[in-house]
Amino acid sequence: MAKILVQTCCAPCLIAPYKRLIEAGHAVSAFWYNPNIHPLLEYQKRRDTLRDFASDEGFELIERDDYGLQEFLSHTMDDIEARCEYCYRSRLEASAKLAKERGFDAFTTTLLYSRYQKHERIIAIAQEMSRLYEIDFFYEDWRPLWQEGIRLSKEEGMYRQQYCGCIFSEEERYREQIHRNRPKKS
Repeated sequence: MAKILVQTCCAPCLIAPYKRLIEAGHAVSAFWYNPNIHPLLEYQKRRDTLRDFASDEGFELIERDDYGLQEFLSHTMDDIEARCEYCYRSRLEASAKLAKERGFDAFTTTLLYSRYQKHERIIAIAQEMSRLYEIDFFYEDWRPLWQEGIRLSKEEGMYRQQYCGCIFSEEERYREQIHRNRPKKS
């Protein structure tokens, strides 16, 4: 059994991995640090849903409640296409550092659950942070739990977001939706 800190973007992405970790006998604490999520109301909905889930399940939720719009934009505006690199790196570094400081056995992230994230890049950065902070990185590919997580989060009535988190991913979602809904020219 390991004491694992899970960097968590939202409760719907945590629910299936959380159940898997608990079934395996691990002690789980969640870490909310997501300065990438915008706008503010979206940030608050995700945070509050995670708070409710932690309260209902009885696990520790550690919050670094920094909305972070200005910081996020200052690190991503020069190269919007590379924004995920900053996003992954900042959250994984904060997670590894906190896990080491608080005496966890390992850290991991719900980013490993998403079918839409750059899985191999997340692993590489997490391994780098593991070496830097001398704390184990717990790896499990949780993407096969995708449908289970959707089912569980819907059963729990959780707020379910429709985009990754940053304002640029929200723009991409709406742009794709508008394109799909545009009438076909004859």
